[in-house]
Order: sequence, then C-alpha cells, then structure tokens
Amino acid sequence: MSRLAIRKTYKLYIGGAFPRSESGRSYEVSSPSGAFLANAAMGSRKDARDAVVAARGALAGWSGATAYNRGQVLYRVAEVLEGRRAQFADEVGAAEGLGARDAARVVDLAVDRLVWYAGWTDKVAQVLGGLNPVAGPFFNVSVPEPTGVVGILAPQGSSLLGLVSVLAPVICTGNTAVVLASADRPLPAVTFGEVLATSDVPGGVVNILTARTAEVAPWLAAHRDVGALDLTGAAGADGVDWAFLEAEAAGNLKRVLRPHLTDGTPAEPDWAQPPDLTRIRAFVETKTVWHPKGL
Repeated sequence: MSRLAIRKTYKLYIGGAFPRSESGRSYEVSSPSGAFLANAAMGSRKDARDAVVAARGALAGWSGATAYNRGQVLYRVAEVLEGRRAQFADEVGAAEGLGARDAARVVDLAVDRLVWYAGWTDKVAQVLGGLNPVAGPFFNVSVPEPTGVVGILAPQGSSLLGLVSVLAPVICTGNTAVVLASADRPLPAVTFGEVLATSDVPGGVVNILTARTAEVAPWLAAHRDVGALDLTGAAGADGVDWAFLEAEAAGNLKRVLRPHLTDGTPAEPDWAQPPDLTRIRAFVETKTVWHPKGL
C-alpha cells in the first residue's frame, strides 16, 4: 500500500525562530523538470524589516565575540551540515536537477567552504590590519571591523554552495546578515536555517527570507539600518535591476558588492573554485588608532 507524500510548507528564519510570513502568502516550489517539491513562505517588506531588526539586535553580541569563538561556531555549522549530508544532497539534487554524485559533491564543497572561513576568523586582523610606521612617539594600528548588518541577495542558481559562499565571509568577521534566498530554489536555504538554529549561532545573526527577489530586494537596499549590500543574486533574478538597487543603497552610503559581470551582464561565478579574501574584505571597515608610545 502506497502512502501519500507529505506536502510541506517551509517558513522563514528570523531571529532564531521560524515564523510564517506576516503576509500569509506562500508559493509553490518546483524542480527544474516541473515536479512539485514544497510550498515556501512568500516573504514581504514587513518580514524584511523584522529581519533587519533581528540582525541589528544581534550585532553587538556577535561582533563583540572573540574571533576564535566565531570560528568555533562556524566550524560547528560545518559539522551539523555534514551530519545531514544525505538530506541536503537530496534537496540540492531536486532543486538544481543534479544527479546523486554531483549533489553530494556540492554538499561536501559547502562543508569545506564553511571550514575554510572558520579558519580565517582569527587571522583576518593580521592579514588585513597592520602596525603602521609613523614619524613621532606613537603607535599607529589599523584593524578591520565589521560593517554591520549586511543584506545579501543569494545566488539564484546555486542553492547551497553559492549561499554558503556569500554568507560565511559576511558573518565570520562579526557582521550579521539578512539573506534573500534563491526565489526558485529556496528549500536548501530554509533547511540550512535549521542547521544554523542548532549550531550555536545566536538568533538574529543570520536571517533567511524566501520571497520574490524583485519584490523585496528594493526595500532591503533602501533600508537605512542595513550597512552593506551583496548583489550577487541579481544574476538570474527575474525583474531585478542591480543598478537600481545600487542607487537605492546610496541613500545611507552602503557598501555594495556588485554582481559578478561577464561582458557587462550579471552572471554567477563558478562557486566550485577556491575562495579568496575578496568577500571578507568587502564587508569590513578599517579603523586606525593612534596611541602614545612610552619612553
């Protein structure tokens, strides 16, 4: 006797909890072949505002934690993700139309990417900061500090590896994040929220919204309590004008990481390539301190 599949309705991830969208809306998520996968909450601008409030509330604690502690937390996220490897391989395979072997490789790369950024948390200051030579009896020290709340348009095509590749460098230095997940492939992102919720990541450090990117992204770009914006997900997002979002972000002088461009057109990079410090550097600010030198 066969049984009916349980049709799930996934929720948002805001402030460490999983609320429904205040709009009460949801939308169907399908595989590349058109098969129904689940329902996802249709986030609204009110949900985006709630997520920013949660991210701002978590900023002091997360940025004030030691770099070593943040590295431990990120490593724990990698451990929990690897423990649910089979589930994520199934979800990524269904979302992206990949075979079992390729989907499992994507999950492995995502785990490795988290470990890589976990290792950088307590090394960034030495690489991006420095003790500057000056004329006079002073120490002059430059140190990288987090920008604040970062709005992220997650990659549209790479539902897990791309998500991890844009999120990990943001939070490893003490920023907090509001993420707009891939609109057509949101399920691995929402399940990743479950990983975050059980991995010692304080509530509000990462907030994940499922929504139509073109509907919610402008509100995130214009929000004055968002300090930076990653436009990676503008590539392939229906109805999204990244130049318009960049102009909206200018209202409070946000730092903006533009989408990867190929011949002037937004395109997703090859996420399987080894990362570098570009994305870490994009969301830190350099603070220079002068201090009198003892005789």
